[in-house]
Amino acid sequence: MTEAPLTLAPGAPRAPRTHSDTTIIAAVSSAHFVAHYCLLALPPLLEIVRADFGVSYTELGFALVAFNVLCAAFQTPAGFLVDRIGARKVLIAGMVLGAMALAAAGLATSFWLFVALFALGGLGNAVYHPADYAVLSTRVGEARVGHAYAMHQFAGMLGGAAAPVAMLAMHHAIGWRGAFVASALPGLAVAVWFVLLGESAMARPAGAPAERETKNAREGTDASAPDAAGGGSMRLLMSPVILANFVFFMLFATLQAGMQNYGAVALTGAQGMPLTTANGGLTGYLLAISIGVLLGGAPARWIGPARLTTITMLTISALSVVLALVDLGPVGAIAVMSVIGLVAGVSMPSRDLIVREVTPPGTFGKVFGFVTTGFNLAGILAPIVFGLLLDHGHASGVFLVVAGACLLAIATVATVRSRS
Repeated sequence: MTEAPLTLAPGAPRAPRTHSDTTIIAAVSSAHFVAHYCLLALPPLLEIVRADFGVSYTELGFALVAFNVLCAAFQTPAGFLVDRIGARKVLIAGMVLGAMALAAAGLATSFWLFVALFALGGLGNAVYHPADYAVLSTRVGEARVGHAYAMHQFAGMLGGAAAPVAMLAMHHAIGWRGAFVASALPGLAVAVWFVLLGESAMARPAGAPAERETKNAREGTDASAPDAAGGGSMRLLMSPVILANFVFFMLFATLQAGMQNYGAVALTGAQGMPLTTANGGLTGYLLAISIGVLLGGAPARWIGPARLTTITMLTISALSVVLALVDLGPVGAIAVMSVIGLVAGVSMPSRDLIVREVTPPGTFGKVFGFVTTGFNLAGILAPIVFGLLLDHGHASGVFLVVAGACLLAIATVATVRSRS
């Protein structure tokens, strides 16, 4: 069925031109690429930067701590700003601020100025999750939103993978300071792209979340009304369904931290593998999770995000217990790690869709900004837990904690479904 063309009266204003879903997905995914690239710009050059400033690794770590603390502290406020003035303006400001901070850090001659500039970079990085998800949740049509989330996640992983290669290559060519200055260019380029797209690019297409607003009006309710009522925004964020999503993101980040940061070391203790072989398991996990993210959008639509998330978390939990308790041999352990990565990747678009389904129109920025802060909380707590386990010779405990986190994640999904 085709729609009849609309005829405009002479002199009538024309509707602003909107861009295709593909353009919006590409632009927002490029912003996510920049976010993860900036996040991992320093780690590949830690030794070089440390030696240049004449500081210890602990002191240099303050730069990363400052980045993450500012990012965590301002992510939810950035979400409020997204809902108030629009995601496009906030994204442009965040990208420019992050790029300028990265370039200035490369020119800093004082170490503590370097740390302060990294903190400023964390402030710029705080805008990405609330702004990106707000655009994708409202601008992309229902049929493609799972694909949009998948591409968004994949682009972030690609940015994280590109950073070590690019930073080391540029260091050899123009020094670490030149590498930092040059790394500001992608962020500025994407910011210019958003400027050129114009405000109409972020206009909501007919038929997306507007359908829920129509339904609310028909039923005599207004899902976004709490946002207009002063403290209503905090009541929304503190509601059981949103808190359950916050906890889910924290538990999912615990899974990722266990596998990505400690998986190889844990394999050496749990499976009796040399570290070089165990790193093959980590490589398999990282490659598989990237593939899984690309594959996860379609199953989320066919099976349903809550059901698919439950299946994937249960699978990861079971396989993690196998890694902890069963002697699989090198090939078997690497294969299981790879399967866990694939399944985890498949679950990621569903994770985002679950949040979208329970978020009232007009509040995507603050809700996604709040729930994704769970990543930062896990980033603070998980290293302590996993580090203690490894220090006390309980390598298998890393995989058992991952298994437990996945089971608890299933409970949060059940909470979301019942409260919805």
